[in-house]
Amino acid sequence: MAREHLGDFEQSVLLAILHLGDGAYGTTIVEEIARRAEREIPRAAVYVTLRRLEEKGLVRSRGESLRDAARKPRRYITVTPAGVATLRASRQAMNRMWAGLERLVTGS
Repeated sequence: MAREHLGDFEQSVLLAILHLGDGAYGTTIVEEIARRAEREIPRAAVYVTLRRLEEKGLVRSRGESLRDAARKPRRYITVTPAGVATLRASRQAMNRMWAGLERLVTGS
């Protein structure tokens, strides 16, 4: 099986979903990334990334039954076991890249 590599933004989206748990949908993911990463991101970028992650099998979505016709139904997102494994592998790869550089980047 080929190892899947995640970009920085894909990792941020997956981590936001894990932090949000069952309440993760587009708007809450955008807000979670903005809050934790102190970074404003376009909502469209999250939706494009979610679609790509779902095509890769790293997240799955489910619709809600909507009783309130005044708003659009939400698609709730969860990270699949493959998504967690890929996220873990990406973190390990980055840790290997950082290994031995602590003094150089911290100046101590």
